Amino acid sequence: MIDPIANPRASGLGVRVSGGQLEFGGIPVFAGLAFECAPGSFTCILGSSGVGKSSLLRMIAGLVPNSQGTIIASDGSPLSGRIAYMDQRDLLLPWLCALDNVMVGARLRGQPQERERANALLAQVGLADQHHKLPNQLSGGMRQRVALARTLMEDRPVVLMDEPFSAVDALTRLKLQELSARLLAGRTVIMVTHDPMEAARLGHCIHVLSGSPAALDNGLYPAGPGPRDLSDPVVIELHRTLLGKLGVVV
Repeated sequence: MIDPIANPRASGLGVRVSGGQLEFGGIPVFAGLAFECAPGSFTCILGSSGVGKSSLLRMIAGLVPNSQGTIIASDGSPLSGRIAYMDQRDLLLPWLCALDNVMVGARLRGQPQERERANALLAQVGLADQHHKLPNQLSGGMRQRVALARTLMEDRPVVLMDEPFSAVDALTRLKLQELSARLLAGRTVIMVTHDPMEAARLGHCIHVLSGSPAALDNGLYPAGPGPRDLSDPVVIELHRTLLGKLGVVV
């Protein structure tokens, strides 16, 4: 039996950003931004709307033109070709079934489509019996799980996630957090979220992005792997601390 999430390339590969600069319309978003994500870590980035969280992910992914700075893997090599990007929208193609949406990256690149592996990934996210359905036949939570399977199908050691669960209900969100923590274990993940509790549950490192130009704080480093239990006193206190960093009086 194949292991759909085994990925030897994930081992030992972190992300290092130095001198990151970006501006829109002459207004700087970042200036001299620098941080590092340890290999195999799950980094969460919080911050107010419009501060530049999504722009930071897009800059790391190489999707923002005219950005400056050095963005490399922790081994000093380029990140190009080693990143999978998961948007806050599921971005499923409406004319393709769930299985074909999972394989769409290979199809667009003209590469062989690994149907067995794609089916195994759909089974991992609990959609083995939904592979033939079109996106409009799936619930919001199911669509997000297809998007997660498509991200894993890309088999990249670095995964960037931009508020990937913001469009689903609270219960589905908790389930997707648990699923992501399990299936992305061993990969270097950077996730933008507006939810301090989500960060407290999942993050090995949690940063708050603030200011203009925006900068990251020194970060919090909770012990233990995610997903952490909501009732864990450490999680509750971490949530309180993050709310304070975001300017919420508790």
